[in-house]
Amino acid sequence: AYLNNKKTIAEGRRIPIDKAVENPTSTEIQDVCAAVGFNVLVEKNKMYPREWNRDVQYRGRVRIQLKQEDGNPCLPQFPTRKSVMLYAAETIPKLKTRTQKMGGSEQSLQQGEGGKKGKGKKKK
Repeated sequence: AYLNNKKTIAEGRRIPIDKAVENPTSTEIQDVCAAVGFNVLVEKNKMYPREWNRDVQYRGRVRIQLKQEDGNPCLPQFPTRKSVMLYAAETIPKLKTRTQKMGGSEQSLQQGEGGKKGKGKKKK
């Protein structure tokens, strides 16, 4: 919900809507954060309390170790939670799973539009 562009601030979004991602999953957030070098823990059965939809897609909490025991940040380029959220929202659309889904849906839409145009011409 923190990174979802379908949510309002009242529903739990924590970053600007123009930087947010459409329906990010906990596994996508985990992949992005683990690739940078964070210690990541995903709790699959946890849910965001304000989330009314109980689907498996919306389940999962991602826990990241931001600071070491002495209080210094684990990674200096990410000193705050918000910096991690913005980075995750920026890189999730670049994931292979996201780019493959987008490519497949665009092709199927184009094929459907082409068929509709052809049918219209035959009727005239």
